[in-house]
Amino acid sequence: QVRVVESGGGVVQAGGSLRLSCLASGSIPSMNAMNWYRQAPGKQRELVARITSGGIIDYADSVKGRFTISSDNAKSTVFLQMNSLKSEDTAVYSCRADVMSPPGIRIIYYWGQGTQVTVSS
Repeated sequence: QVRVVESGGGVVQAGGSLRLSCLASGSIPSMNAMNWYRQAPGKQRELVARITSGGIIDYADSVKGRFTISSDNAKSTVFLQMNSLKSEDTAVYSCRADVMSPPGIRIIYYWGQGTQVTVSS
């Protein structure tokens, strides 16, 4: 079993910064990718940023140039540095770990419980 825990959410003024962290622990044969999603009230969940074990990174257009995803593969940890925050960034941010088990055969998705980010204008 894999446990995913996020931290670092909070309340920040528009234009400010926050750094989210996500730690995946447990039985992880091989990590394929780690992802940050968010869901705002009344909206669908959306992918914010993704980093693969090979270092390939993708961002949602709405956060490009403002958010930076990074990882420590050895510790199965991913970070999301969020700068120039806007009120529309307010959402619950959730981390998803894409674990290959067995490696190269099947990917299993593990979700964290989410952390609230509130940007006040």
